[in-house]
Amino acid sequence: MLPTTAQRRTRTAATPAVGTSTTTAAGPPAGPPPRKAGRRAGSAGKHLHAGRITYGILLLFTAGSLFPLLWTAIAASRDNQRLAETPPPFWFGGNLLTNMTTAWQDANMGKALLNTTFVAGAIALSTVLFATLAGYAFAKLRFRAKNALLLMVIGTMMVPPQLSVVPLFMAIAELEWTNQLQAVILPMMVNAFGVFFMRQYLVNALPTELIEAARVDGAHSLRIVWHVVFPVARPAMAVLGMLTFVLAWNEFFWPIIALTQDNPTVQVALTGLGQGYVPDESVIMAGALLGTLPLLVAFALFGKQIVGGVMQGAVKG
Repeated sequence: MLPTTAQRRTRTAATPAVGTSTTTAAGPPAGPPPRKAGRRAGSAGKHLHAGRITYGILLLFTAGSLFPLLWTAIAASRDNQRLAETPPPFWFGGNLLTNMTTAWQDANMGKALLNTTFVAGAIALSTVLFATLAGYAFAKLRFRAKNALLLMVIGTMMVPPQLSVVPLFMAIAELEWTNQLQAVILPMMVNAFGVFFMRQYLVNALPTELIEAARVDGAHSLRIVWHVVFPVARPAMAVLGMLTFVLAWNEFFWPIIALTQDNPTVQVALTGLGQGYVPDESVIMAGALLGTLPLLVAFALFGKQIVGGVMQGAVKG
């Protein structure tokens, strides 16, 4: 028996249309679950902000670090009589250029800056090169008595440098190097701290598999050092070079023995200031400021690259 027209209309109305969803007794329609962790994900993506206490502590440390340099500049801009008064001055005066000119002429500061730049640069380059090579050998190469030799290198850091002054001076006097820059450069071309620093860095930063892969490809030792070790060690080399340059620039004990005022470094030249009955402290401060400015300029130019290299090496390691 064929269905009537009314029955066909009833069935058509009861049949759901294509693409529509119906709610059944089994539950809600199928679909993506609601995002309950939206607030948590949003809070995780926010940047953390330091509080007032943190900023206060940072400001105190920054002010304490900059105060000696600020006081040097203030003292260099005053005269000797004003510096002797109580309370001392806490703001700049008008004698800065005069005192710096006097210090430049009296201390032969132009030659001293050139000598110190050459000495510190040569010491920094040689220390970075030799320390990287020695650190790579102690970190990745196999040879007899490696640990004993490393302990001997580290043990030299415990020997006071004053103990080697007499034999070292006798050696440079025999070589006729007195008052010459090589007498300051050669004894400081490498140090135990640099070797230990590079060894500790390369132990973790340089994979042994990378060296073995280079050897399988037929690379010899010098090529491995140039194309594998140096690129990996670049961040640590930058830090070691900066530290060595600053230490060599500020070195005073051995240069004052090996050099004179005729061929001085900055620290030796500063000893020639204020030698009268009443030393002119403002001129001495001006000379100290002249000797510090090149380091500040160098750090302002290359500090960002050095810090960036350190962070890049830390992330890769």
